Amino acid sequence: MRLTIVGCSGSLAGPASSASSYLLQTRDKVGRLWSLVLDLGSGAFGPLQTLIQPEAVDAVALSHLHPDHCADLTGLAVYAKYRPGAVMDTLPVYGPADTARQLKAMQYSADPNSEGDLRVVPFQEGEPFQVGPMVATPYRVLHPVEAWGLRVVGPNSVRPGRTSVFAFSGDTDECPGLTKVAAGADLLLIEAAFQEGRDAFRGVHLTGLRAGRVASQAQAKRVVLTHLPPWNDPADTLQETEMAYAGPVHVARPRASYVF
Repeated sequence: MRLTIVGCSGSLAGPASSASSYLLQTRDKVGRLWSLVLDLGSGAFGPLQTLIQPEAVDAVALSHLHPDHCADLTGLAVYAKYRPGAVMDTLPVYGPADTARQLKAMQYSADPNSEGDLRVVPFQEGEPFQVGPMVATPYRVLHPVEAWGLRVVGPNSVRPGRTSVFAFSGDTDECPGLTKVAAGADLLLIEAAFQEGRDAFRGVHLTGLRAGRVASQAQAKRVVLTHLPPWNDPADTLQETEMAYAGPVHVARPRASYVF
């Protein structure tokens, strides 16, 4: 599998990056490329189009419905309905229970029976869905709104014939659901919006230290830190993470790719 960072700015679009969005891709046994978009936060639909034609997206999964993770779903809805020649009415959008209602509240229809609209599919705890050869399983995580992490199993792009595990934390603090998502991951994409000693709130976001602790306990093989707000110094977050996790750690950057 290959993960490409579309946007990684936390809580809002920043001067160097859109808000959260990630492109996970892999090929099946006959060489067909499958593409899963994880989150479409504010500002993300533009840079996504530099990486893939929207018609080539096979599914979208939204970790939760805060605008920095879902606002640009409206852009995708407009594209799907009005782009001449675009046939996207069967494109599944997996997400929280209120996803369709949220789209309608933003004045875009989400009726799965209307031609040109997106087909919204609510997550079910621990119930997998398939995107080509990738099997994704959602688990509830700890955030002030309904939020989900995703564990995706798919073909290993480095060692043919084997499988890889990709884990996406969404927005969360430490919790049992995150433990399930991250266990044994080949690549763990984990948020680290808060900083130790500065952000005392619990049940909202991870710090770099807590992200490292999760990765270490999960025995994740590689970590990518994301969702850092523009006012954070990435070097500080990286240092916190390395205090608790001895494996390779990267800080997400737009257009960076990871193959595993």
